[in-house]
Amino acid sequence: MLQIAFYFALLSLVSVGGIPSVMPEMQRLVVDVQGWMSAAEYTQLFAIAQAAPGPNVLVTALIGWKVAGPAGGLVALGAFCGPAAALAYSIGGYWDRMRDAPWRKVLQRALVPISVGFIVSGGYVLATPQGPGWQSALIAGAGAATLYATRLNPLWILAAGGVLGYLLF
Repeated sequence: MLQIAFYFALLSLVSVGGIPSVMPEMQRLVVDVQGWMSAAEYTQLFAIAQAAPGPNVLVTALIGWKVAGPAGGLVALGAFCGPAAALAYSIGGYWDRMRDAPWRKVLQRALVPISVGFIVSGGYVLATPQGPGWQSALIAGAGAATLYATRLNPLWILAAGGVLGYLLF
């Protein structure tokens, strides 16, 4: 449980943009380094957390639950939410007072591409739980092209991707 708390507390402090920004590192830790679950199980837990009502940070509780039961779920969720909340609370007032400072505007602009890169890499990890292959590339490419070229509701595109994934895998 100490390992769970340590890993999720560290991830909490670098999660610029929330859970999607640390998905690749979280997957690397729980699948590759610790071997607590397979890549497919990790992706399934993320899908469950996304389908459940509430924030996507629930994936941390599901991972903790899988590793160490209900207590592990509480430890993982608390370790992920606690440090970031304490940091935000402690610097929130100062950040607000520096609203017009030039360095703040530069920092905010600099964090945008970092956040986008983290989120794209998280999408890659989730799109390729079995490793990169032509099936995953086909589904991701078709979904992105359809989303770009049409005005279809993204939920229909996700559903079609799920059906296509079922058929191809």
